[in-house]
Amino acid sequence: MNVAVAIQDVRQDTFAPASEMGPAPKRIVVAFGFWVFLLSDIVMFSALFATYAVLTHATAGGPTGAQLFSQVSVAIETACLLFSSYTCGIMSIAVSEQRRRETYFLAFLTFILGAAFVWLEVREFADMIARGAVPQRSAFLSAFFTLVGCHGLHVTAGLIWLGVMMAQVAVRGFRASVQRRLLCFALFWHALDIIWVWLFTAVYLIGVRP
Repeated sequence: MNVAVAIQDVRQDTFAPASEMGPAPKRIVVAFGFWVFLLSDIVMFSALFATYAVLTHATAGGPTGAQLFSQVSVAIETACLLFSSYTCGIMSIAVSEQRRRETYFLAFLTFILGAAFVWLEVREFADMIARGAVPQRSAFLSAFFTLVGCHGLHVTAGLIWLGVMMAQVAVRGFRASVQRRLLCFALFWHALDIIWVWLFTAVYLIGVRP
């Protein structure tokens, strides 16, 4: 009789709905929440892309993208960000294998490449503003500064996040919570890389056509 009751309890536990099995593990909740954040970010950038596409020729007699953009500088920016995504991916492998020295080195490379990208972008903005191409000059420039600047702010936030995570590795080591946060950072950084590829294509390639 006791055996039959035990078997019935096991069956009930096995086929019980998720709501009766208690809350989901923290790693699943964190992963789900972070994916929702990334998707919402992509939706925001999609709206900015659509706005830029509509306003790309609304120059109001001011300078166009073909007159303002430096293809050499943008190519260097793109190379820095793409390579930083590669070093970030290798860093994730080092984190999973808990190799602290490699993690620090690859995080440093990722940070330097990301910082170089931001510096080149700020220099591009400063050069455009010095030539009178300020955001309020035309709808095209407003859309450009908003789209590219928003991506640059995300990269800057990622650099701050990476610095904080390296401090956590130094203090706490490779705890499960630290590894989860580093994984979220890697997803965020790769997402920024993908968005930049879209941005590079829409703004600096297609956008400079007459």
